[in-house]
Amino acid sequence: MGSLSDLLINIPAVLIALTFHEYAHGIVAYRLGDPTPKYQGRLTLNPMAHLDPLGTLLLIFARFGWAKPVQVNPLNFQGDRVRGMMIVALAGPFTNIVLAYLGGLFLGLMDRGMIPANLIFWKFGISFIWINLVLAVFNLIPVPPLDGSKILAGLIPRGTAMYIYRMEQYGPLILMLLIITGVTGAILGPVVSALVRIIFLATGVSYM
Repeated sequence: MGSLSDLLINIPAVLIALTFHEYAHGIVAYRLGDPTPKYQGRLTLNPMAHLDPLGTLLLIFARFGWAKPVQVNPLNFQGDRVRGMMIVALAGPFTNIVLAYLGGLFLGLMDRGMIPANLIFWKFGISFIWINLVLAVFNLIPVPPLDGSKILAGLIPRGTAMYIYRMEQYGPLILMLLIITGVTGAILGPVVSALVRIIFLATGVSYM
């Protein structure tokens, strides 16, 4: 769990990461023609509209988690529905990666003395980058109901994609088994660490 100060730093980082992730899903679906997220009050940056209690606590303490999924009706999409779902699914992880990059830019400015150095802000920036990247990578795992399954369904032949949709009823169980057995941790650790290093290099952060 770390210290109380670490916890207080992690909480706002988690709230921002989860809120922007789900808002991105909702606004992209809305722009593609589906009013469902708007009717359900998900086109907002108010964290209370997006938080899942268990997923939020896990992200704070276990460094992986999820928010309350945005409900989308692809029948309302203009154009290709499968492609639309893929774009909507990709919007959440992509937004988290962008946020992590912005966090890197903030630390880079501090590292070069362009903004005053502050230990609390530094620790927040590190936590902000890690949490956003963990949320992005975790959701890219191609197991329903995670975003990765919908992205994969949009990339493979339609006939094969049907097997992914049929697996949705078993997805949560499969995902829980992956978490309990440590498979998700084995995936998240190396991938997130590599992405953190890439962002540090890209934004000029010297601390590793």
